[in-house]
Amino acid sequence: MVVIRLARGGSKKRPFYSVVVTDKRNRRDSNFVERLGYYNPRAISTEQGFRVAQDRLTYWTGVGAEMSPTVKRLIKQHKTVA
Repeated sequence: MVVIRLARGGSKKRPFYSVVVTDKRNRRDSNFVERLGYYNPRAISTEQGFRVAQDRLTYWTGVGAEMSPTVKRLIKQHKTVA
């Protein structure tokens, strides 16, 4: 099954997450099919904290990929348009 979830990056105590499409059996930070966007929980007011390619998100959900609860929550919170 294909899932849309977060993959952690960044350094110690400074997390940065990529929104990725991957096989559910893969580990969190391992190989992925496509990177759809990013989430920066430590973004300051001048930086964009969350961004996702809406057209690719629509495509992947259309072909059966499920979003993780965290990704669903972030999309709902930020109401992404781009």
